Amino acid sequence: MRILITGTSQGIGLACARKYASMGHEVIGFDIQDTDFKASYYTHMIVDITSELPDIDNVEVLINNAGIQDGPGVIDTNLKATIAVTEKYAFTNSIHSVLFMASSSASNGAEFPEYAASKGGVVTYMKNTALRLAKYGATSNSISAGGVYTPLNSHIMDDPDLMEQCLNETLLHRWASADEIAELAYYLTNVNQSMTGQDLLIDNGEQLKSNFIW
Repeated sequence: MRILITGTSQGIGLACARKYASMGHEVIGFDIQDTDFKASYYTHMIVDITSELPDIDNVEVLINNAGIQDGPGVIDTNLKATIAVTEKYAFTNSIHSVLFMASSSASNGAEFPEYAASKGGVVTYMKNTALRLAKYGATSNSISAGGVYTPLNSHIMDDPDLMEQCLNETLLHRWASADEIAELAYYLTNVNQSMTGQDLLIDNGEQLKSNFIW
């Protein structure tokens, strides 16, 4: 299948690119940065998703992963550009599935204000996409991850005290790996046939954790 993934230079996007290429799929990766990842089935394109998008035909699986956490342009990158990418590549007869990388912030409002708002918008837009993709027999879902071991979180991972504070906020005292998220992404896009319009919270029980006081 032809897979298009945004944000593939590092983290979850790179893990997804590796997973899909290892399974023999043709993978096209968009990023504003270059990558050291090389594979027979992988093509890396320097693309800013907030700008002009290249013409690519017959996309079968679209994974909207590119995004930023803070600073100017959060709404433009995380929400508006994600919508633009989806509108350009998803609504064709070739489409099989679309996946959005949202965030646990989409449901609990935590982290940076514009980041939380942008990811909440992504989840709602995912559902709108599911409604419109149904006529193609295609699915649309999202993954809302909590803590994930990626370079974007290196400032936490490199500080043992800060890392321990974060892990203590979860039930399972762990974060997810990027490879774990990629495995789930593959299931949702290439194995799943019946789940659509759903947001999956993968946060090691962080939102569920509570202290019962009697």
